[in-house]
Amino acid sequence: MRRSLKRSLLYLAVAGIVAWTVAPYLWLIISSLSLKIDLLSVPLRWIPARLTLENYTALFFDRGSESVNVRLFIHALGNSSLIAAFTTSICLILGVLAAYAIARLRFRGSNFLVLAMMAIQLVPPIILVVPLYVIMRQMDLLDKRIGLILVNTSIVLPLVIWLMRGYFASIPTDLEDAARIDGCTHLGALVRVILPLSGPGLVSVMIFAFIASWNEYLYAFIFTNVDAKTLPVLIGEFSTKLGLEYLRIAAAGVLASLPPVLLALTFQRFIIRGLTAGAVK
Repeated sequence: MRRSLKRSLLYLAVAGIVAWTVAPYLWLIISSLSLKIDLLSVPLRWIPARLTLENYTALFFDRGSESVNVRLFIHALGNSSLIAAFTTSICLILGVLAAYAIARLRFRGSNFLVLAMMAIQLVPPIILVVPLYVIMRQMDLLDKRIGLILVNTSIVLPLVIWLMRGYFASIPTDLEDAARIDGCTHLGALVRVILPLSGPGLVSVMIFAFIASWNEYLYAFIFTNVDAKTLPVLIGEFSTKLGLEYLRIAAAGVLASLPPVLLALTFQRFIIRGLTAGAVK
């Protein structure tokens, strides 16, 4: 009886947490498929009487005076895709090499280097805004994609190194010793032996890097104006002569959330294996 009561309370707590987490996103989807008059009706209905895709089509197709918003949305979508893709690629390449060097090559100050990288992650991002802004202005990187790529890389790279270092440490060194005996260098052993065994870790790190870069808002909001504006920044600025377009903001929010959600759902098992690989060691 007591065990059943504890299990029931646990299930209720889990259901409450799931509802608290999913309900806002569910309402976002419902709003993106609704007409404004249906959302203003009293009493409020979770399932509107009429469903429409007009809010989505308006994001991609010109309609007279709305063509400016369409161009801005498509341009911001391309910016977010390019910035997230390049940031993820750079962080994977540099992060794997740095993590392997820290995990396998013992050198003076390696442990301090790792702790310093993680300590920097504890610094609130708002503190770095002014120094980064001054640096980017002097280097003429404001409102440019390469500037945001460098900023996002500086944020994501320490996390990639930390995760991959733990994963590489969980792989037995005997495999690399055997490869070294056969004539491989450290880099050859990494490419031919370690990386093929690190699939789950690489996938989980790739997803985290992509999501962090795709969802980054603070620096993108401050360091961009028009040319390099990303999707999260643009969504909050959707407006017409009549004010904010909440339904199109909802539709754009759903579209912006699709890539991270699809990646997380598709590679869920790799994420769990990658995060727990180095736990026992």
